Amino acid sequence: MKIKHTIFFDVQELYYLPQYLPVFKELKKHHNCSIKFIFHESEFKSTVNNIINDEQLPSQWVKDKNEALKLYLEKKPTWIFLGNTFPDLDKIHLHSKTAQLGHGVGPKKSYYSKSDTPTSVRFVESDYRHQRLCKMYPNDIFINVGFCKLDPIINNKEKGVSFNSLNLKRSKKTILYAPTFYPSSIEKFPKAFPQDFKNYNIIIKPHYFSISMKKYQKQRDLLQHWNTFDNVYLAQASDYSLLPFLKSADLMISDASSAIIEFAALNKPVIWCTFLQLRWNYRGIFNYRFKARMDKDYDDYGQISSPSSSYNKMISNAEELLNNEMNLPINAKKYLERLAGKLDGKASKRIVTYLLENC
Repeated sequence: MKIKHTIFFDVQELYYLPQYLPVFKELKKHHNCSIKFIFHESEFKSTVNNIINDEQLPSQWVKDKNEALKLYLEKKPTWIFLGNTFPDLDKIHLHSKTAQLGHGVGPKKSYYSKSDTPTSVRFVESDYRHQRLCKMYPNDIFINVGFCKLDPIINNKEKGVSFNSLNLKRSKKTILYAPTFYPSSIEKFPKAFPQDFKNYNIIIKPHYFSISMKKYQKQRDLLQHWNTFDNVYLAQASDYSLLPFLKSADLMISDASSAIIEFAALNKPVIWCTFLQLRWNYRGIFNYRFKARMDKDYDDYGQISSPSSSYNKMISNAEELLNNEMNLPINAKKYLERLAGKLDGKASKRIVTYLLENC
């Protein structure tokens, strides 16, 4: 069959991949599409190459955004998926269409400001977010499709983790600690954190930046220390997807991460750590800078989780949830629909339908 459409996925950061893959797998059902993943150079290139082989991804490497731009202008693909802002879209749009597909549904204002530079279309997750973005950017196109990242779990395609391979005990309940890089709760946790949950498995899935950026060395030191405990598995760069851990864990502990929404959307309980390590210029009289970084959606986290204002409060909240029937707060469903939208496992299908109908 003659190839009619060429679709590129721009992978500036490895953590974009879990959002792209459900769309890629849906696109593969359409044999008139040629697909390629464009990976940007990083220190984890060998790890990424292993992932490329495991997922059987048609791929190409570029040094940076400038080289990616040259490639897109030369190849003129039908569609280019972007996970964030990208330069010179006006040049790209002379020959190609672009689709923004964000990697998360978190509480930072950057979720909305990514549309300051408009792509041809931006796929969003819920009626609420769709309405907000349409009001902020009335001349741009936003399509409410749902949250495609969770499609594999909802459709029972995600198997979860192998506890034996992680050296954890399947008979124990499992806590997933998934902090973001900034503002983070990592530095607020003591060195003996795993000992406080010695009767449970602990899977620690830090943000990609926590393990890749030099300025977060203190976080890495603490993470590596926790990894010496027998009941801990520390995710590596090769563990690029949160999905297996979401599938297998019983309880999540997190902070300012969109992972809170993802876990709660699976009808699982979350501890929301509101005690965060803030830089000096975000504290005290400069607290307004923290508030400016976070969107008002951040306040909704308390509706879908158990807020904890201190480490000790987090411990008691976790024990209560782990030792009792673990139900989400009463109003959680309403707020989850507001933040993550419809979760029917068909979001990636809706995205592909739009692409092929608008080539």
